[in-house]
Order: sequence, then structure tokens, then C-alpha cells
Amino acid sequence: MSKQQNGRTVKIFRYDPEVGGEGHFDEYVLDIKNENTTTILDVLLRIQKEQDPTLAFRYACRVNMCGSCGMVINGREGLACKTNVSHIPKGWVITIRPLNHFPIIKDLVVDLGPFFNSFERLLPYYEPKMEYKEPAVILPDSRERVDIGMDTDCIWCGCCVSSCDMVHLKRDYAGPAPLTRAFTLLKDSRDGLFQERLERAVESCYHCRTEFNCTEVCPKQISGTRAIKYIQRMAAQHLSGKVPSHKRLPDPAEPAHIDCDAHNDQSEAQPQSCSCFKDHDDPLPAGMSRRNFLNFAIMGAVGVGTATVLGGLALQTFAAPSMIETEKRWVPLIKLGDLQKNTIQTQMLSYIRKNGPYTTNTTVPVLISTLGPEIICFNSSCTHLGCIVKWDPVGDRFRCACHGGTFDKNGAVLDGPPPRPLDRFNTKVDGEYLMVEVV
Repeated sequence: MSKQQNGRTVKIFRYDPEVGGEGHFDEYVLDIKNENTTTILDVLLRIQKEQDPTLAFRYACRVNMCGSCGMVINGREGLACKTNVSHIPKGWVITIRPLNHFPIIKDLVVDLGPFFNSFERLLPYYEPKMEYKEPAVILPDSRERVDIGMDTDCIWCGCCVSSCDMVHLKRDYAGPAPLTRAFTLLKDSRDGLFQERLERAVESCYHCRTEFNCTEVCPKQISGTRAIKYIQRMAAQHLSGKVPSHKRLPDPAEPAHIDCDAHNDQSEAQPQSCSCFKDHDDPLPAGMSRRNFLNFAIMGAVGVGTATVLGGLALQTFAAPSMIETEKRWVPLIKLGDLQKNTIQTQMLSYIRKNGPYTTNTTVPVLISTLGPEIICFNSSCTHLGCIVKWDPVGDRFRCACHGGTFDKNGAVLDGPPPRPLDRFNTKVDGEYLMVEVV
């Protein structure tokens, strides 16, 4: 195929179950006139319609809500309907392949059965502990609702599971999305399955290695890592003395007999530094699980020293990055000469985002208004659930297709569920560029 004027090369993973094998990539060239408004899903639909009708992929809502079109785009998990072609720099080949860790049915379609089975193991349904005759009144600023945050907005797309290395290494690991669902139910004081759900969930939590891959790729900006750490904290508070009998540790006051070749004498002077309660070079004998060791340490069975060390490590690993004040800075958005007058245009903003020791390449659409005497740059994320807002020149308003929210040309809420106006970027002019302030 010859390259066209606005052509982008697209490589798509292909797998035919009737042929078998390991699959391969097919290459296509597509003419794309406006990359800012063309999504990867649009690209797939055009290729299927114009070049290869045998191409298989999933999609449904097309507005970032159903999670059907999750796939790996240029090495990063995301929704095809939410990823614009402009997110991928010009000159780069666009590569699209199915989600990791799932059996492939055909091309980009994967079998999500194992994913949903993980949800089922953690009891993903609400079971009230008593009968309620009136609807529950849950205030937005209540402690339980604040703790859950946006975790209830998970759309089960599987992107987080695909990005998680431990899902591949630990086959019994439920994964971030199922554990996030479990967390939202565990924080509900009306839940009647708290104990059983917590016991099931915490076993998976100790497979998490806090890589934050799930947090980075979630299209709804949900942190699976945060939910997992909350569950671990809840387990430390509520599972003391309530661990199922086949998983309980020996009572330190009456240590169970454990054969230990390192101890042939039974002197009472030996310090209790391992699970056999004798002195021995290996403080964590084979057979003791990571969960049991941490539970043992938390409850003080191995002494205050171990708890102090573990607490210090946890503080350094989990709390320290969030305590670092993120520095604001100015980045160029667009050349002043490229601004359109008396309209609202979309411009992609690309920059490196820093969060403590972590850095990520971020690309977001910015809505630039030149309708008034001053230039206003709006954040394109709806203030309801973070869906993409677009300008409707016919209706003279911003619209969020997901929940019917609308905003006037100044960003004020007109209709729908958004709780506040559109967020704005701070702006300034520096030479020939319009600059915006980011974190």
C-alpha cells in the first residue's frame, strides 16, 4: 500500500483460531485528516470497513463507559474509543494488540472469563446484614463515600489486569479491578459479608508489589493500588484472632511444636526469633506465607522491632511519594499564530508529569476559547466522572455524551449531574506561545 498525504501506518495483531500458531501483525496505511478528533476505535472501524472486513475487535458505547474496547495501544493499555490518534506522535507507527494475560479468541478479542471468575471469587455483590425498608441516604462528604472515592466508577475493562505483572506470575492473584470492587463493598458499613469477603480479598492483596501499573493505565483514573493497601490495613485491624482455623498461627503463649533441625537442645534461654520459637539464622522458615508473616509481625508476635521496621518501610514506600508536594510549572500549549478567532478549538497538550519519584508522559486535550476578550483554557474532563467534554457549536455549549451534562461557553453547569463548572488552566503568554500551568 502506498503512503497517502496524511497517512498513518497501523500495525494490528492478528490471530485466527482456525489457523492457530502465535499470531502475527498486519500493516495498514490509513489517511487521517484530523487526528485530534479521530480515535483508535475510528481507525479500527475504517480498516474493517475499507480494507479488511475479517478484522475482529470489541466495542459498544463509543463514549468511554462500557469498557468493551480495552486493548494495548503502542505498549500501553487503554480504551480505543478514548485514545485519539493525536496521542501518538507523528511519524510513529500505531501498534494495536490485545490485552495481556487473557486467552485470545480472535485478533483483538480476548476471553474475559478468567477476569470475571476473579470477581466472583471475591463476592462482588452487595449483601445487606439487615433488612432496610427505606433507601439509604449516603451524603457525598460522608467518611465511607470519601474513602471509596471514584472506585465505584470501575467499568471492568481489564486494562489494569493487563498491565499487572503479578497477574501473570501469580495465577491465584485476583487482580486490581476485582480487589477494587471488594474494597468498595468492604467500606460499606451495611455489608453483611464483611468477614468472609475480607478473608478472601486479603489473600490476593499480598501478591501486589506496588508497581502502580494499574493506577497509571486506568481510563477512569482509579487507583487499584490504593484499594489494595486499604484492604491490607483493614485486615490488620479486623482479622486479629479471626483468621480461619486452618490458616491461624500458633498462639505465642503456647507455641505449637514445629520440627526444627537447627535445635537439638531445648534450653529455655533461647530467644523466640522464628516460628519455632528458638534461636535460628532463618527468621522466616519455609512454609510460612508472606501474609502470615506480616500478620504475625503486625500483631507483635515477633516483637516491636519487626513492626517498627515494617512500618518504616511501608511509610517510605506508600506514604512518602504522596507527601511530596508536586511542583507546578508552565508548559507551551500552542503558538499564538495558530489560535483560531471567535471559536472554541481543541488542542492536545503533551508534557511529562512528575509525582514524587515517578514520571509519566501525559497527553490531554485542552479546550481553548477565544469567544471573549480573554483566552480561556478549559480542562476537557467532565467534573462529574472525568469523561471527555466536547464543544457543540450548534447548541453553543459544552456537552458530555456519557451522562448528559452540559456547560455554557464560560464553563458553568447548565444541565445534568456535574457538581461544578469546568476546571480551567492558568494561562500566560510567553513570546510566541500560549502557556498553561500544570503539575
